[in-house]
Amino acid sequence: MAAKVFESIGKFGLALAVAGGVVNSALYNVDAGHRAVIFDRFRGVQDIVVGEGTHFLIPWVQKPIIFDCRSRPRNVPVITGSKDLQNVNITLRILFRPVASQLPRIFTSIGEDYDERVLPSITTEILKSVVTHLTFGKEFTEAVEAKQVAQQEAERARFVVEKAEQQKKAAIISAEGDSKAAELIANSLTTAGDGLIELRKLEAAEDIAYQLSRSRNITYLPTGQSVLLQLPQ
Repeated sequence: MAAKVFESIGKFGLALAVAGGVVNSALYNVDAGHRAVIFDRFRGVQDIVVGEGTHFLIPWVQKPIIFDCRSRPRNVPVITGSKDLQNVNITLRILFRPVASQLPRIFTSIGEDYDERVLPSITTEILKSVVTHLTFGKEFTEAVEAKQVAQQEAERARFVVEKAEQQKKAAIISAEGDSKAAELIANSLTTAGDGLIELRKLEAAEDIAYQLSRSRNITYLPTGQSVLLQLPQ
């Protein structure tokens, strides 16, 4: 008799455990500030948005996707420009939350990570369209201009130094070339000796004779003759 009682209790406990597991798999909780969208394996994403609390679903067939509908902060870095064509890094802090009634559409068209996909591009475009007349204070503008002038002066000074270095190198190369040419000429004169000197004398004599022949009233006395010859005028 006692064995039958324990057997009945065991069967009841097993049935209760199985029933508890089934019920637990059919329940899901939606926390405060959250909403759920139901994905059905046969019908797809349901248009109904489930609110806060504990709800039932069909195990294996349905799956809840939980969205946080509370306002959350996000920092978005953006590079924009000013009137004087200066790039300015701006970090915009925004608060965002999804529209609960549009959660099925958001999940279908974008996905659960909608904030990573949408917010950076939208925030960047809006910020650039709004911040178009960004200006700086007088002191900051003067400091930027002074920095630019100093950079230009530094570049100019560097150019002057490089030009002087190039001129110095060119003068050294020219002096070395002149020295080498003088050395070659000296070596040539040393090698040629007296023959080169006589050749120079002969060339000078021919040049002198040519110049004298072009002058009037010039009388030549050939060597070994006692009679003067008068050249035609």
